[in-house]
Amino acid sequence: MPASTSLPEFERALREHLAAAHHLARWLTRTQVDAEDVLQEAALRAFRSFDRLRPANPRSWLLRIVRNCCYDARERREHAAEASLEEEMLPPDASSPVLGLPAEDPEARLVRMADAEALQGALHRVAPEHREVFLLREVEGLSYKEIAEVAGVPIGTVMSRLSRARAQLRALLAAGEKETA
Repeated sequence: MPASTSLPEFERALREHLAAAHHLARWLTRTQVDAEDVLQEAALRAFRSFDRLRPANPRSWLLRIVRNCCYDARERREHAAEASLEEEMLPPDASSPVLGLPAEDPEARLVRMADAEALQGALHRVAPEHREVFLLREVEGLSYKEIAEVAGVPIGTVMSRLSRARAQLRALLAAGEKETA
């Protein structure tokens, strides 16, 4: 089947999941530029195999491709010895569910922004496999089964990684509070 005949169906199936895919790529790569590169590569991989696979759950399928592309990109970077490049911090994204809704009271908004920065900083220090499970569950709202499909691990592993991520975040955030007190 020619690629042009499946393009509308491909777009319909995946368009609503591109924001989640981009969000996951940003968190896993930690830079906007890398996230855009990974998302482009993932979209190309998805398009090439869409006609053949016709995924039953396009969201999980696309997020798994994005995840794999992120890990492939990381591996290429490590092999190319570019790991010493300084990573740029993501700018605050007011639309991110992690940051919450802006408060009407300026003082409360500053507190929320500080909390969001602390959470983002803590998330960057959590092990990547724990961070991705946490983000897929708490930010993207995927079920344990969907996360297992995306990560390619059993549901029990998803549950233990999520538990460890939450425990790490609690410890990191509590340590940060002690430092500021």
